[in-house]
Amino acid sequence: MSFHAAQFKRLERAGYNRIGPRYLAAAGARGELADALLMVAGLAPGQRVLDLASGPGLLARDAQALTGDAGLVVASDISEGQLACCPDLARVAADGEALPFADKSFDRVLCGLGLMFFPDDQAALREVHRVLRPDGMLALSVWGRAEEVPLVETALACMRRLLPPPKVARPSIFRFGDREELARRLASADCCASEIRTVRLTACFADAAAYWQGFLDLAGGAAESLSRLPAEKQQALAAAVVEELAPHAAPDGYRLTSSVLVATARPV
Repeated sequence: MSFHAAQFKRLERAGYNRIGPRYLAAAGARGELADALLMVAGLAPGQRVLDLASGPGLLARDAQALTGDAGLVVASDISEGQLACCPDLARVAADGEALPFADKSFDRVLCGLGLMFFPDDQAALREVHRVLRPDGMLALSVWGRAEEVPLVETALACMRRLLPPPKVARPSIFRFGDREELARRLASADCCASEIRTVRLTACFADAAAYWQGFLDLAGGAAESLSRLPAEKQQALAAAVVEELAPHAAPDGYRLTSSVLVATARPV
């Protein structure tokens, strides 16, 4: 069976709609990543900013504080359920591969941990290029290599161990974790990478149950797929993940440090 992009997007949308406010609560622990992204974005009062794959608008809200009353920040996401968490922001439910905005509309486009979820990343980057002003800039973050992101890979490894291989493989969320590959993908969409840096994110969990629930609260399409499994299989996964978590044991539970690439790029 071949990969079907539209079906993948429906699953992701359903998953993030299902998570709803739980994602908002869990994503708050990633504040240091938002700070790193905003630091390189160079936001200033009066700018027009698009936050792509905005989720519940955490990054967009911080950007609005920096651009002020004279600026405009638009939160955009494929999930209406996520955008419902930020009713105080300008928001548009949209597919990032076909944005409903005019050419050269924004001074900045932000995309925090989102590019990996676009089946056609080149279409998404071309849309970013189209809506950016000539002197504008894209600031984005992506997960590093799988072995450098135990926050996610631990759960995925458990799923691979206990579940049969999927009939259709999902695009890997680690596919831009190599600096050279990320720079190449940006360049192929006429976006020149100005800087790529690594940021470390440390997450702590009291026990395996807290880790597994944290994964489910952020996993979107994967969480949606897991929710469709029989209850006993879901419970088995939640219990079995302790094996993958063992290397990350700490005196007070588990401590997982992951790598995120933060990049800026300008249209050429």
